[in-house]
Amino acid sequence: MKAIAVILGRSGSKGVPGKNTAMIAGKPCIQWTIEAAKESEHVAHIIVSSDDPQMLALAREAGAVGSLRPADLASDAARVDDAARHAVLDFEKTHADAPALAPIVILYANVPVRPADLIDRAVHLLRKSGCDSVQSYAAVGKHHPWWTARLDESGRVSPWEGDVLNHGVFRRQELPPAFVPDGGVIALTRRALFQEIPGVQPGPHAFFGLDRRGVVNPEGAVIDIDAPTDLLVADTVLKERHADR
Repeated sequence: MKAIAVILGRSGSKGVPGKNTAMIAGKPCIQWTIEAAKESEHVAHIIVSSDDPQMLALAREAGAVGSLRPADLASDAARVDDAARHAVLDFEKTHADAPALAPIVILYANVPVRPADLIDRAVHLLRKSGCDSVQSYAAVGKHHPWWTARLDESGRVSPWEGDVLNHGVFRRQELPPAFVPDGGVIALTRRALFQEIPGVQPGPHAFFGLDRRGVVNPEGAVIDIDAPTDLLVADTVLKERHADR
């Protein structure tokens, strides 16, 4: 049973206005994500959830299904899982052939750069392990939580936690491995998305379920557009990547 990919892209953005449709390496940003979903061997259906008519038009031109997102799910306070659930239910109303227990892949429209095999790696682990969800991660590198500190109004430095600054570690090589979600992909079961897993504590991350797994990407392998400089970096990376083909 192949997965249903839900690409989330609302029109509003305070940091980079219009980022989801901004031109990057000759294509609208969201188109790179649609193409990544189309190239995945584990994805059968692609839904673009947006309140932006331009994004919905781009979705249909690219062979995806457009799902008009209600205004209350398109604000900067709206939750990812609420928008994804709405898109899946909206899709099922008009597609009787939609598999009822298909895995769900959540992708962000503002991520034009991700490894070519990332979606398939995540869905493969989801199926192989029988877990509730798989999220992609990147190593934190030098921005490690052990090296996080507090500064008071006078500039005095103290540990973020514990009593010893930097946990007594001053060489990056001695830091224990730590990872942060990179926004590349979330793959999860329908039961997890619709919060049908018993024993899950309520909260904004409840849709990940109980058994949460991760796949790791190399540093810089995923680029999400959160600042104007990200547009320049993504444009350069994608132009170089496709020049080699």
